[in-house]
Amino acid sequence: MFPSSILGRSYLLFMLVLAVGVFAQHEWQARDAFDEIKRQFDKVNADNCPIQHHSDLFMPLDAVSHKPDIKEVNVNPVFPNRTALLHLQNMALSRSFFWSYILQSRFIRPAINDTYDPGMMYYFLSTVADVSANPHINASAVYFSPNSSYSSSYRGFFNKTFPRFGPRTFRLDDFNDPIHLQKISTWNTFDVQDLGAHHPDSISKDYTHDLYKINEWYRAWLPDNVEGRHDTKITYQVEIRYANNTNETYTFHGPPGSEENQGPIKFTRPYFDCGRSNKWLVAAVVPIADIYPRHTQFRHIEYPKYTAVSVLEMDFERIDINQCPLGEGNKGPNHFADTARCKKETTECEPLQGWGFRRGGYQCRCKPGFRLPNVVRRPYLGEIVERASAEQYYNEYDCLSIGWIQKLPIQWEKAPYHIRQKYMDRHPEYQNYTTGSRALHAEHLNIDQALKFIHGVNFRTCKNFHPQDLILRGDVSFGAQEQFENEAKMAVRLANFISAFLQVSDPNEVYSGKRVADKPLTEDQMIGETLAIVLGDSKVWSASTLWERNKFTNRTYFAPYAYKTELNTRKFKVEDLARINKTHEIYTEKKYFKFLKQRWNTNFDDLETFYMKIKIRHNETGEYQQKYEHYPNFYRAANIKHGYWTQPQFDCDGYVKKWLVTYAAPFFGWDSLKVKLEFKGVVAVSMDMLQLDINQCPDMYYTPNAFKDTHKCDEQSSYCVPIMGRGYETGGYKCECLQGYEYPFEDLITYYDGQLVEAEYQNIVADKETRYDMFKCRLAGASGLQSALGLVVGLIGLTLTLLYRFS
Repeated sequence: MFPSSILGRSYLLFMLVLAVGVFAQHEWQARDAFDEIKRQFDKVNADNCPIQHHSDLFMPLDAVSHKPDIKEVNVNPVFPNRTALLHLQNMALSRSFFWSYILQSRFIRPAINDTYDPGMMYYFLSTVADVSANPHINASAVYFSPNSSYSSSYRGFFNKTFPRFGPRTFRLDDFNDPIHLQKISTWNTFDVQDLGAHHPDSISKDYTHDLYKINEWYRAWLPDNVEGRHDTKITYQVEIRYANNTNETYTFHGPPGSEENQGPIKFTRPYFDCGRSNKWLVAAVVPIADIYPRHTQFRHIEYPKYTAVSVLEMDFERIDINQCPLGEGNKGPNHFADTARCKKETTECEPLQGWGFRRGGYQCRCKPGFRLPNVVRRPYLGEIVERASAEQYYNEYDCLSIGWIQKLPIQWEKAPYHIRQKYMDRHPEYQNYTTGSRALHAEHLNIDQALKFIHGVNFRTCKNFHPQDLILRGDVSFGAQEQFENEAKMAVRLANFISAFLQVSDPNEVYSGKRVADKPLTEDQMIGETLAIVLGDSKVWSASTLWERNKFTNRTYFAPYAYKTELNTRKFKVEDLARINKTHEIYTEKKYFKFLKQRWNTNFDDLETFYMKIKIRHNETGEYQQKYEHYPNFYRAANIKHGYWTQPQFDCDGYVKKWLVTYAAPFFGWDSLKVKLEFKGVVAVSMDMLQLDINQCPDMYYTPNAFKDTHKCDEQSSYCVPIMGRGYETGGYKCECLQGYEYPFEDLITYYDGQLVEAEYQNIVADKETRYDMFKCRLAGASGLQSALGLVVGLIGLTLTLLYRFS
């Protein structure tokens, strides 16, 4: 027993020392703001959230920093890790515009003893499409104020309202769903409910009541108590030209303008969606306007007011945090500011994208006057620094001081002939080049001449060019699929909705009781949906919904086309392209329409399948939820990869006279026998190509980028890195020093700016004063060779003396 007890004690002592050693090596990491939020994030779950205090269900407002400002969208670039948040607010804004438009569109139509409002299935499928077309959006809802929702889904329900109406869709984790036997999460299963369907006495289920703990999205704009004023809501004007050449100017009330101090969008604090999706979510909330009450026959007491809110939500843990200290690019408020582990003496923090809610989403760059050690190739990755032990942290992750720093040159001189000729030979396209449209077809592209031609085409000069010159190569718009992805998702969202409605909603279906099926899609609904894309996303200049021949109810051709002619406007225009019925001009002859029709004419196997579990209200007053008659059901629709990107084109005879890049997505419905799917049409959006950022850096040989490898960095000592936000101009890059080289100048940055490099190279071409020859990085440590040079000379002299003496 004695040896065994000694062995046991020794083992326990060894384990204790090991545990202390393991935990002690990370004691250098003090608790900070991230740990506080992470503790709260882990504390609340689906089991305990009903008994948690109200404050524990919310995080601080500044837990989500750098929210996109709608006033700055077309002025300053949006960070890459905030494009999902930008799309979230654009979607909420777009849905608000549509519902505001369609709820007031009754004033366009003759007065009847019926409502023109969409039915319940329209609301449900609209929220489903918001989520299905956008992988980063996990929930969408429309919440109406009490007794403010009118519906055409019940017989004899004219001028009556639901007590509460809150259609909501959120994405389910279908890993264990019996529908999917593969046991793989598809992200394509949705829970659809009417949160207004509850017993009147169940106040804890009433989303307008204070006991509904998480309804900060409701209180953001509602209730809206308007009395005695008709001018409290902003108006938007739409000029509509129908297929029969009749015109109408329609003015409707909508959300606040983007130029107002309040703005149209409010973000909620991150909150735990208790009892519903049971996740931490962040919501973008935009109000929906209507004229209320209705049908009083006394217009002076019918006021424009906010009767509902459009709420779109995304997961909090998918939003990147910024751990860098406050500064010019991180002005705050930011709850996670200064939680990065970079060594401030020699390095500075730079955020990275794609990390979400976890540590390490940054890199530690060298400060001006410092350089990386020769054995380090790139800045220190934050994730690696965060995982380091104390010994590793204190002995590594430093930058070395640059020994001799040069002053920036003040007096410039012309480059000598041999120097100038050396740089001209590196870019032969600047010695013998073509101008005009031919510059884009040269063997060696002269980017300055190509951009000169592109920027020289406008609505005044476009008639001077051949029509073929106004259709550019596809690689000229390289980057459109990434930079205009949010705008393409707008088209996919509408295509998904139309596909869902045509496949799920049957206007001839008969239900028990007073409930009636939704009516077929109307012209006003399609005009409103198309217009809402242009209203909701400022980068979209035009949008169209092009129906195939004889596929829209009671119409041979139908193609609403919405557009704007200037930025930051409240006046928009809509044309029905069916008005243009010449054989070669009809919209069904457009290249993207014909391509998608041919591609999806017979084979639909590649389409996405979306499953829905819909629960509707029991009756007009709600009472409780019940399963929809077809439970679960599904529809098939296209995703963003199934669409078509066009070449950049300047349509001199079109409504929007700009270099436009168009994305088109198809939609589908049942054939007349409801046996198989068929192609029904396309939704197209067009964006201004000149809002793209050019990438001049090198890339793989198969990358379709017309401007790749046109940078002017010194490739022997530096490499090219793209910079976003520079637009369709040269110089959208920076020249970073290669491994083993250092930036030699006394400056606030540690790289050569591409715009400066391009400007100085133009001075070389024009044989003017220039400093282009100085835009090189210096061999790292070369400044320290001065003291070593004397030692080397002394050693050589000593060696020669000894050889002479003993020879």
